[in-house]
Amino acid sequence: MAAAGMRAGTGAEMRVGTGAEMRVGTGAEMRVGAPLIGRRSTTGQPGLTADRRRSSRWATMVPMPSDTHPAVRRPFTPVDFQLVLLRRMADHNPDLVDDARHELGASLYDMREANKRWQAMVRSPRSRGAASRYRSVLGVPESQATRHVGDLDCEALVWPLPLWPDLRFEVLLAPNGAVWNEWLVRAPGAPAPALRTLDDLTPWSCTVDEAARAFAPAQPLEGSAPTRWGLAFAAPDGAGVRREVAAEFTWGLLQRTAVRG
Repeated sequence: MAAAGMRAGTGAEMRVGTGAEMRVGTGAEMRVGAPLIGRRSTTGQPGLTADRRRSSRWATMVPMPSDTHPAVRRPFTPVDFQLVLLRRMADHNPDLVDDARHELGASLYDMREANKRWQAMVRSPRSRGAASRYRSVLGVPESQATRHVGDLDCEALVWPLPLWPDLRFEVLLAPNGAVWNEWLVRAPGAPAPALRTLDDLTPWSCTVDEAARAFAPAQPLEGSAPTRWGLAFAAPDGAGVRREVAAEFTWGLLQRTAVRG
């Protein structure tokens, strides 16, 4: 291949092999191979010849301007927030979640991405307060009222969610603005479910408050993860025998029960 060459117009040629050289235009050349090794340039630096300095301008890659722009992430919407609620519920009721997800026209990827973005917003050091975050995502609350919790006056913000028309998403704020609770509650005027036996405690049938009232006295249990709550109470089974029950709720909505005795 020592004799191989490529010519591009008058006076321009490239030879590859021992003592190869590339000539671009009259008087400009770059030699590649042994002849460059150990040679001293006019600047006193070994290996950098005048020929190579002259040709370096041809070897420099200049990035071309691009017409593409970074993708703009779309706003986080109420549909995305409903997918966040579903993502946590999918651990216990994947079939119900799949039906609800299809109703929203969302894929599994959409649900995972919505949850990922929500977690990033919550954990960001530059994150806004919880109340402001909910307002930015869900809009103006449907209602805003003062609620007495012990000796404190708290503010309850309520939003509708199309996926659960008989429920509302409630955020309870302490006097200092901290979020005390964030969960699903029954919508004002919506009929409450009839809860009499264990058979009535089906997934998504009731909220924490409804189960606690129906089977009083109920004892709160520590949730297995954030946004989860538990209740322990006694309820009759289909034969009327009282059973000790542990009920688990996610975002305030019943997910499953376990009979303890």
